[in-house]
Amino acid sequence: MRVVVQQAPFDFGAEAEGFARAAEGMGAVVTFTGIVRDRDGGLDAMEIEHYPGMTQAALTGIAEQALERWALGDVLVIHRFGRMAVGERIMMVATAARHRGDAFEAAEFLMDYLKSRAPFWKKEFTRDGAEWVAARDEDEDALNRW
Repeated sequence: MRVVVQQAPFDFGAEAEGFARAAEGMGAVVTFTGIVRDRDGGLDAMEIEHYPGMTQAALTGIAEQALERWALGDVLVIHRFGRMAVGERIMMVATAARHRGDAFEAAEFLMDYLKSRAPFWKKEFTRDGAEWVAARDEDEDALNRW
């Protein structure tokens, strides 16, 4: 299991390849990458803030829960903080399992947690100013299914 919280961009291809190569005996590797997107037009950048110790502990705890709930061989979580432009990668989740069902479900669980409960605070910057991003009901609904 590896959990990384970093400011620097990450190389998705290298991370995915390294994770898959290390997944000996596993029949499935699932990856997901979140990207800064401009939903409504006009987004210049997004800034993500966090408390380092709390964030690392929370993400490690949720990765451990995934390992306990599903038959996984490995888990990778990478999440960035700081200022990011539209199109930049924010985060990555990878899961490895003997069977694809466990890998997919665990990856979805991790993504839902990261979207709604991980201790990150997001601020969007547009030409009209800056605004903190509020929690969305659909993100909470997705997490509640677990």
